[in-house]
Amino acid sequence: MMYSGAVEVGGPADVHELADLMISKVAVGPMNNNAYLLRCRATDEQLLIDAAAEPHTLLTLIGDGGIASVVTTHQHGDHWGALREVVDATGARTYAGREDAEGIPVPTDVLVDDGDVIRVGRVELTARHLVGHTPGSIALVYDDPHGHAHVFTGDCLFPGGVGNTHDDPKAFASLLHDVETKIFGELPDETWVYPGHGNDTTLGAERPHLAEWRERGW
Repeated sequence: MMYSGAVEVGGPADVHELADLMISKVAVGPMNNNAYLLRCRATDEQLLIDAAAEPHTLLTLIGDGGIASVVTTHQHGDHWGALREVVDATGARTYAGREDAEGIPVPTDVLVDDGDVIRVGRVELTARHLVGHTPGSIALVYDDPHGHAHVFTGDCLFPGGVGNTHDDPKAFASLLHDVETKIFGELPDETWVYPGHGNDTTLGAERPHLAEWRERGW
């Protein structure tokens, strides 16, 4: 089966098989959050992005091999609802953006700044700090040496627009600027986008609409 990124709460994971990395996507919880399990194919080390909800579902996905790390993309509660249970069960290191860590009730082991590299086995993920949805939201970029880039955007970029900035014009301007410069400005159209909720997209599908987003203000 080809990977589509279309998952439902209670349904199976969808698995994107890359040359060096396996990406398993599941939907969990009442807000239809996406959680992503990344596994380095060379070492079998695993990293989870957003322990959002349903710890049993996430621990079943993780399996007996455990995880080395959990990255929380931002401080909103629907993205860390299962973090305590997952960390207690696995002993994983916790990562979060420096400006959001205080808003996450599970202690953050590693404070993440823009440009920091987070490793899962031999795979490197580059953190991009995107300000607007929250003060410390981070996206993670995997620049696949065998293909195109992949970016995990949390709630900062979705099909059809940037994340919610709660009708705050300054926050919207900040988020759109950061997404345009650090994501669209540095990555090609083929880049696959894995958001915090809902279906995936590509930068090429969204790039033509940037001016529309700026004009509408959300």
